[in-house]
Amino acid sequence: MSKEMPLTISSLTLGSECSFEKRVRVAARAGFAGIGLTAEAYVDALAEGYSDEELLQILKKYQMKVTEIECVQAWAAENRSYEEKFKEQICFHMCHLFGVKQVNVALMESCSLAYMAEKLAQLCQRAGDLLIAIEPMPYSGIVDFATAKALIKKSQATNARIILDAWHWFRADQTFDQLTAEDAKLIHSIQLNDAYKRPYASMVLRQEAMHDRLAPGDGAIDLATFTAMVKNAGVNPAIIGIEVVSDQLLNQGVETAANYLYERTAEILSKNWPAAL
Repeated sequence: MSKEMPLTISSLTLGSECSFEKRVRVAARAGFAGIGLTAEAYVDALAEGYSDEELLQILKKYQMKVTEIECVQAWAAENRSYEEKFKEQICFHMCHLFGVKQVNVALMESCSLAYMAEKLAQLCQRAGDLLIAIEPMPYSGIVDFATAKALIKKSQATNARIILDAWHWFRADQTFDQLTAEDAKLIHSIQLNDAYKRPYASMVLRQEAMHDRLAPGDGAIDLATFTAMVKNAGVNPAIIGIEVVSDQLLNQGVETAANYLYERTAEILSKNWPAAL
């Protein structure tokens, strides 16, 4: 397993009902090097009675790390709720606690580029020494990679980066030959997954993303070409996340889901990007 870009099972992949220790244990036994953690999953662990130190001890017990923190949303709202403000601070705290460099962010609202850039600059300033990793999603206010790139340029934030998710890339109808060496400098992490050939209708596309993704190699995405594009551009991802949000997989149990996803991902990477393993 590559230590430079640890294979990470995302928090959403294991669902919202999985306890912290079970999440760590299942991921470790499946072969993953790290887990993603949402602010909600962290707060749930605290509600179970764990302290920060006890969470670190659980990670040490299974020789695992938290390698991804998410997700700050509504950061461009004119009047941000206290819930969102607290969630942002919780994400920052989690990063410092677990030694994670990036905070994943998304934006559902559609705003002008200038307005989003102003709000992104403010978020990046609040983040201090952390990186803000924008995830372009075709049903969001940041629909694709080009929009995310333009947003970062407009914001002039030096600590803003981009997450490259294969599912979102595919569903945004982006070609597999457009990344440059300059683009690669903006990409902090990648996420692997797969998709049915035919998408949900545009007005409910987010429902597909949150319930019906496929394991790498099980769908219509040409992951060989996707990984070749990433490698050829010179992307050096801090992590490779496996974000397969699938009701069908979770219904088989988190252990079965984690094992299957690791096996399918390892098969894809061994053929197309062996250095990642």
